[in-house]
Amino acid sequence: MIRIVLVDDQELVRTGLRQLAEHDGDIEVVAEAADGEAGLGLVRRLRPDVVLMAIRMPRLDGITATARIVADPDLAEVRVLMLTTFDEDGDILAAIRAGASGYLLKDVAPADLRASIRVVAAGEGTLAPSVTPTVLRHLGELAAKRTRPELLEGLTEREREVLACVGRGESNDEVGASLFISPATART
Repeated sequence: MIRIVLVDDQELVRTGLRQLAEHDGDIEVVAEAADGEAGLGLVRRLRPDVVLMAIRMPRLDGITATARIVADPDLAEVRVLMLTTFDEDGDILAAIRAGASGYLLKDVAPADLRASIRVVAAGEGTLAPSVTPTVLRHLGELAAKRTRPELLEGLTEREREVLACVGRGESNDEVGASLFISPATART
């Protein structure tokens, strides 16, 4: 049985989510909260498998609450699945940075919601298909920023070979053996 806590400031939404989540009998809603602060308290007390978390709520927003759950070593087994109406890039990336295991929009099909809860409970991640391009674009931008080939232009061919060995985790002795140079030369 997968135990979940629902955290959303709209009672009608929580009621609907409870019915949708518990439909197949393998998911149980053990508690509900109307804001992130109350949700955090319930999570600390009940230690559910998954928290279904809204983003914008009074007292404590879902992203901050998620970050606090993920940072708490006592809650290491708890996973957070964001469920929101907001598909803005900033919210998506902030939720991922906070440590959310998934990000879904409230227009998700009921069967897909239950499947996503199961995926997150199993320790994996899930994203709404419509937000995946945002995440991929951001990852591409990060990779482009970290790859700076102009920094390598001033290196000799031998220095590049040494750097490649170091990048593979080789020690000075291993670099020397690989390139037929002394460990002292490799270190230099």
